[in-house]
Amino acid sequence: MTQSIGTPRRFLLLQGPHGPFFSRLGRMLRTAGAKVWRVGFNRGDAFFWHDRATYIPFRAPREHWGDTLRDILHRHAITDIALYGDVRPIHAEAIAIARHLGLAIHVFEEGYLRPYWITYERGGSNGNSELMRLSLDQMRQALATCDLELPDPPAHWGDMRQHVFYGALYHFCVLALNGHYPNFRPHRDLSVAQEFRLYLRRLALMPCHALQRHVASWRIRNGGYPYHVVLLQLEHDSSFRAHGPFASQTEFMVMLVEGFAKGAPRHHHLVFKAHPLDDERAPLRETLDALIRQHGLTGRVHYLRGGKLAALLNHARSAVTVNSTAGQQALWRGMPLRAFGRAVYGKPEFVSGQPIAEFFANPQRPDARAYRDFRHFLLETSQIPGGYYSLRGRRQLMRHLVDMMLSPTDPYTALLEGNAAPRQQLRVVR
Repeated sequence: MTQSIGTPRRFLLLQGPHGPFFSRLGRMLRTAGAKVWRVGFNRGDAFFWHDRATYIPFRAPREHWGDTLRDILHRHAITDIALYGDVRPIHAEAIAIARHLGLAIHVFEEGYLRPYWITYERGGSNGNSELMRLSLDQMRQALATCDLELPDPPAHWGDMRQHVFYGALYHFCVLALNGHYPNFRPHRDLSVAQEFRLYLRRLALMPCHALQRHVASWRIRNGGYPYHVVLLQLEHDSSFRAHGPFASQTEFMVMLVEGFAKGAPRHHHLVFKAHPLDDERAPLRETLDALIRQHGLTGRVHYLRGGKLAALLNHARSAVTVNSTAGQQALWRGMPLRAFGRAVYGKPEFVSGQPIAEFFANPQRPDARAYRDFRHFLLETSQIPGGYYSLRGRRQLMRHLVDMMLSPTDPYTALLEGNAAPRQQLRVVR
C-alpha cells in the first residue's frame, strides 16, 4: 500500500516481542501524529501495554478472530497493521485480510544480521520476504550510488538476559493472571505452564550452563583438529517449521550425522551448536549420543549448549544449518555454508547446493564479493541497529524506526527506486 505523507495513519498492533517494545513504539507513533491501537490475546500482552484506552482484548474463540479483526479494522479505519513474526496462525490470517483490504503490513523479526540489528520489512519476513524475489543484480544496481562504510557486527548477543527475563514474566502473566482470556491457546505445542517452567529453569541454570559452555568451547577451539559447525535452531522456531524441509530437529540431525560419517575425512570433527535460547524441550543431546554410537563417531562429534558463536566460527572449516540467520555469520567470514531451508540469504552465489556427504568431503566456498553486496543491501534497508529487549537497544531503534514506518514506501522499494534516505546515521554505537 502506498500512501501520501499527509494521509493520517491509524495503526493496529498485534502481538510483538516479549517486553515493552510495542508499548514504546506505540507512544512514539502517537507522538508523530498517528493513531494507535493494540489487540491483546492474553494477560501477557495486556501487561506490557500501558495505554488502557487503546487496548482491545480478544477473548473470543480462535475461529472468530477473522470476523473480529475485520470489525476492528473497519471501526477504527485502520491503515496499517504491525506484528512480530508472520507465520503464527493469528498473524498469517491477519496478513491475508490486511493484504486483501490494501493495508500496509509492517513485520518485525529478529535481525537477519544478529545480534545487534533487528529486521523491519513490509508484507512478510524470512521465507515470505521480498528478499526471496530480489536478485543480486537488482541489489547491486540499487547500491550503485551508495558509498556507506559499513560497521562490523559486534561478536555478542547483546540483551540475552533481558530476553529470557521478559519471556518468563510474559508467561507468568499468562499462567497466573489469564482468567479474562478463557479461550486463549498458545501458538506453540507446549502449554503456558510448561513454557513458564522452561523459562524459569533456563534462568536458574544459566550460570551452570555458562561454565559448561566455556569448558566445551575451549576444548574444541584448542583441539587441533579441523571441524564443521552445525547451527541448530529452536524446533518451535517459525522459520524452521514454516520454511524448512524437516519435521523435527531429530530428522535434521540424523541426516547430518549420516552424511558426516560417509563423507568427512576421518580426522575431521563435527560440532552441533544449540540455539542460545534452547530450553531442552527436545532431547537433542540424547539424540546425538545415540547417533554417535550408531555410526561409530565417538570422540569426533560434539555438542555445545548455546553461547557465543564468533570464536567457534573463527576456526571452523564450514557451517551447516536449515535456515538460521546465524548462517550469515559464516558467510561474512567467507566460510562454506550449506543451508537446507528457505532463507533470505539462500542465493546460489554464496550458499552451497552440494549433497551433504560431498559437502563435508570438499565444501564449496562462497562468492565473498557477492555476499558483501548482499549484506550491504540489508544494512541499507531492513536491518535497523538496536534491540527489542534492552532499554539501550530500544532507544536506538526508536531513533530510526518510526520514520521508516511512516514512509510511503518500504525500505527495499525506496532503495531500488533511488529514493532511500541517507543511512550514514545508522551506525552501531557501542
